[in-house]
Amino acid sequence: MIHTLTVYAASSTQIKERYFDAAQRMGKILAENNIRLVYGAGKVGLMGAIADAVLSAGGEVTGVIPQFMIDQGWCHNGLTELVVTQTMHERKAYICDKGDAMLALPGGIGTFEELTECLTWKQLGLHTKPVVILSTDGYYDDLLRCLDRMVEEHFMRNLHKDMYRVVSTPEEVLPAIMSCPAWDTSIRKQAQV
Repeated sequence: MIHTLTVYAASSTQIKERYFDAAQRMGKILAENNIRLVYGAGKVGLMGAIADAVLSAGGEVTGVIPQFMIDQGWCHNGLTELVVTQTMHERKAYICDKGDAMLALPGGIGTFEELTECLTWKQLGLHTKPVVILSTDGYYDDLLRCLDRMVEEHFMRNLHKDMYRVVSTPEEVLPAIMSCPAWDTSIRKQAQV
């Protein structure tokens, strides 16, 4: 079982309520299972929703944020632990390192970049952790079609599809993490196609 989950998520406040509902359910599930949330320390959007849900259910949350975002007033002020970095690169490395597994909720270009970087690092054997994509209401369908095409066009190997699992509800996330196949760091020998 995992003890800490890294979550990538939107900071947008303009998204549909169903995305907030899923983030809040995910936060409650984490707290109920004594799994610490590690995320980017945002106070709004899905970032704020999942953190607030974990905290209100008695769970623990570590936020990781660069100083310039604190200066902008974007930081959640009620977290269990706050880690301040100097750069976005330091933030992403810390968040990836601290989680036992990674989860991508719906999000914009920042979430997309974090997810694809996490998958890149796994493809290269820099980590072996489970990666799950929560595709609420089919949000990630187009990305998944793109990943399938990468395999079809031989930009990736078919085995790279085992780097992640896709689910449609928060209730499926923890079982998906547990069902992820073991990832061997020697796989980097096959990173080149």
